[in-house]
Amino acid sequence: MSILVIVIIVVIVLALVSFKIVPQNSVGLLETLGKYSSTRQTGLNFRLPLVQKIRTVSLALQPLKLAGYSVITKDNADIGATVTLNFHITDPVKYSYENTNSIESMQQLVRGHLRDIIGRMELNEALGSTSQINKDLAEAIGDLTNTYGINVDRINIDELKPSAAIQSSMDTQLKADRERVAAISQAEGEAKSIELRAKANNEALIATAKANAEATRTKADAESYRIDKVQAALKNADQNYFNNQSINAFEALAKSDANLIVTNGADLDQTGQSAVLAKTLGQELAKEQD
Repeated sequence: MSILVIVIIVVIVLALVSFKIVPQNSVGLLETLGKYSSTRQTGLNFRLPLVQKIRTVSLALQPLKLAGYSVITKDNADIGATVTLNFHITDPVKYSYENTNSIESMQQLVRGHLRDIIGRMELNEALGSTSQINKDLAEAIGDLTNTYGINVDRINIDELKPSAAIQSSMDTQLKADRERVAAISQAEGEAKSIELRAKANNEALIATAKANAEATRTKADAESYRIDKVQAALKNADQNYFNNQSINAFEALAKSDANLIVTNGADLDQTGQSAVLAKTLGQELAKEQD
């Protein structure tokens, strides 16, 4: 192989390693002999082979799920927390050179603030306040640009799960609460049923009493009407009517089992003048003699 060919190959190789493409939504950090020199933008960038290199840093939004870890509430309940956050690099130089691992440092900061926020809450309050915890955690973290060259765009509590022992206790309490509510509902239903039956019975008694009172009043009105009619008729009756009534009375009395009659003697003499009464009394006396 000729020297010319070798030279050409070397030139081509140097040309290839002297350029690096920085992709879209990224920046290139140019390092000369291991020291940061400048920031290169998207596109084709030149570098001195063996002397300089370009470190690519993405500026795109990145999701990160923090592994579940234990958090203690104010009432000493142990719960497991799972957090998801989205972040992007705002300062590539600080992100790459001022922290050994900015992402791990960010995770530790999130965990610390989350423990502090939940540590001020009771268990039931924490389990029902994930939205407020998200808000408080975002405010506590703030902008991490000056510290880690990172900004957290969104943070979300995926799960707050009590330990197995606490979950079992909560299930037992929940079951007891449900049974208590069911017993109260059943008792209230029975009390309402008794109340309705008593009300119905009272209404029936009142209705019966009103009906009886109405019937008694109607009967009394009818009797009063009859008496008034009789009295009116008696006012217009002559003495013969009364004599006839007396005869009928003595006749009925004579047919009865009674053998003693108490009456006004004067009236008896007057009544005895009636041929019918005399005949009736005579027949009765004859029966007694026989």
